[in-house]
Amino acid sequence: MFRTSLRHLLTAPTAVIEQVYGVRLDAGFEVVGEAGSGEETVSVVNQVKPDLLLLDLSMPRMTGLEALSELQGSHDGMRTILLAGTIESSHLLTAIQLSISGLVMKDSPTELLFEAITSVMSGKFWLGQGLVSNLMDLVRRLSQGPSVPTAKPALALTAREREVVQLVIAGHTNREIATQFSVSEETIKHHLTRMFQKVGASNRLELAMKATRSGYASPAGPTVALR
Repeated sequence: MFRTSLRHLLTAPTAVIEQVYGVRLDAGFEVVGEAGSGEETVSVVNQVKPDLLLLDLSMPRMTGLEALSELQGSHDGMRTILLAGTIESSHLLTAIQLSISGLVMKDSPTELLFEAITSVMSGKFWLGQGLVSNLMDLVRRLSQGPSVPTAKPALALTAREREVVQLVIAGHTNREIATQFSVSEETIKHHLTRMFQKVGASNRLELAMKATRSGYASPAGPTVALR
């Protein structure tokens, strides 16, 4: 039922979507495949190679995260939005490690789904506002625990930037970070701007998410690069 409703929603004329939900779309959507289980999802994705995968966390015979793990690394250009009724902190962390591009709760207003899709397809990470505090709490807890497995290396951070990102993950403000390093707040803002550019983040939350995915959640974690 949910999948049928989602298909009807996505295949509605662009003008209708804009009028009913107030969402501006540059183009409509083409549904190129559907699956009723995790195993079928893997098969369909390998066959049709979609630009975007809307993946249900709860599916029979293989969960959404298990399917995503099976697909990991085989479709670099594909973006994934995870759809969930509820999600535990451990599953949220696993989803981030598996490089999801967004997470939408199933009970979210429809316009948020379209917002998530347009944001993700423009290269941004999207997370429902209700989950932002959960994610920040999670990365702060991880800053006190074992490191997270690293992602594929890309652009490396400097030693000072690595120190700054650890404090961002721990929840410190720019002023607090500046005080710790005996520099101006403007200097820290400059560091953050450079880090956003390097890792492709648009804000502190996205930086924390990418850092968690890449192994920076532990102060004693390895020197790695972020992607």
